[in-house]
Amino acid sequence: MAEIKIENVTKRFGNFIAVNDANLTIHDREFMVLLGPSGCGKTTLLRAIAGLGVADEGRISIGGKEVTFLPPRERGISMVFQSYAIFPHMTVYDNVAFGLAMQKLDKAEIDRRVKRAAELLHIEKMLDRYPSKMSGGQRQRVAVARAIAMQSQVLLMDEPLSNLDALLRLEMRAELKRLLAELGATTIYVTHDQIEAMSMGDRIAVMKDGIIEQVDHPTTIYDFPANQFIGGFIGNPPMNFLDGQVQRENGHAIVKLGEDFSLTPQPALQPLLTPYDGKPIMVGIRAENMETLAAPADDALKASVLVVEPLGSQNLLTVAFGRHRIKVSTHPTFETRADANVWLRFPEDSIRWIDPDTKRALYPG
Repeated sequence: MAEIKIENVTKRFGNFIAVNDANLTIHDREFMVLLGPSGCGKTTLLRAIAGLGVADEGRISIGGKEVTFLPPRERGISMVFQSYAIFPHMTVYDNVAFGLAMQKLDKAEIDRRVKRAAELLHIEKMLDRYPSKMSGGQRQRVAVARAIAMQSQVLLMDEPLSNLDALLRLEMRAELKRLLAELGATTIYVTHDQIEAMSMGDRIAVMKDGIIEQVDHPTTIYDFPANQFIGGFIGNPPMNFLDGQVQRENGHAIVKLGEDFSLTPQPALQPLLTPYDGKPIMVGIRAENMETLAAPADDALKASVLVVEPLGSQNLLTVAFGRHRIKVSTHPTFETRADANVWLRFPEDSIRWIDPDTKRALYPG
């Protein structure tokens, strides 16, 4: 078992709090992604788990054993860095074998593990090469092979694909997901790339300013963000946010968007909006969740098209109404142009209601 528990972990650098009272459980064999913008504390938290930076407060346990103050070599982990961190004067074989040799394993076992790791990463024909004769993607495969050859129960990965070009990242993303599923190691993967996080992780922990804001399955975080930051950080384009006003009409809460258009929240959400009567509320909706019409409809909001971006699988529109500018995704066959009008429908189950003061999303239950 290699369950990892992070309990009330705080890490400071002087007066700066890099990780603030973090609590997180990574289940045995789970692929957990730490996601957030640069400077949010995700790498600092990973280093605390690895033992490369001791937490100022809290405790960390791996497989039921507290490791908070143990050196890295006693934690049963392997780590892959953003910068590859392979030795240029060593062959691929010697790089992959380095950690095993440090453990003083016999040569036959080292040879078996090196060749097995090389096969998994498709670099078995490169074992005699030096890193200078390899591409960036190949060097990253060497770094991963070295980590998995250790057969550690825990694998920590710090932005391992960020130095690769877009096409190679796409290839390596799929390879890593396949490989790690086959290995069954408990994995913590740090990235600022939401696509990597969404496509690879069993669960995602989203961080901001040292705080873990939400932990859940990727699609749950995408569809039900805990707050405005997460809705705006995850998604391409990010979630749209509109300013609304809660009013009471025939005993029910409605939300006005401008003078002539209103939304009626679902019955389950009516009690949540009661405290907002006569007050502002934020409306969140994703670009692909709006229905776009070319002709007026009573239940649709009129908007003016500013920009049309054909993207092959979709058209991305930038539209305006009032002082709002939002993104709308349409089918590629939907015909419109800049300066034309479109009408937008807001499906009830796709709207997210957000407190304008706390920025927290409102969900029933």
